[in-house]
Amino acid sequence: MTKKDRRGAGAEFALRHAEKSNDFNHAMSLHELKNLYYLKKEIKEQQRRIAELETLAINCSTKITGLPTGTGISDKIGNYAAQIADLKALLNLNLKKRFYELNRINSYIDGVEEPLIKQIMIYRFECHMSWLQIERAIGGKNRAESLRKKLYRYLNKK
Repeated sequence: MTKKDRRGAGAEFALRHAEKSNDFNHAMSLHELKNLYYLKKEIKEQQRRIAELETLAINCSTKITGLPTGTGISDKIGNYAAQIADLKALLNLNLKKRFYELNRINSYIDGVEEPLIKQIMIYRFECHMSWLQIERAIGGKNRAESLRKKLYRYLNKK
């Protein structure tokens, strides 16, 4: 398809791409599987920031000294409230994204037929375990490096 054809195809091209990305049985890349981890970290950071702003808003009070104040007039509590509202909206969006990504990953992992690979994927991408923790959880003569290589070979094969 040429560049000119793609411009005219707009909606059809987008629809085909959306159908591909919603297919749970298509091979997921390592990048797609790792997204859940980074999304979880982002959510924790947003929750921490909201708690920090709420604490600042509670501790913020006007000082009545009888003396004139500086040139700028500001409503600190109002500013904090606006920032908190924005962060909460962003947090809700990321929670929805996380739920969607978790469902996508679970559906993909359920389609894996090899039990060891499935177990590695669950530990790595759902539980966010380190390779050493996965080695200990699986046991046997499996080493962290060999488990990592098995998973990466499987993903590259797909």
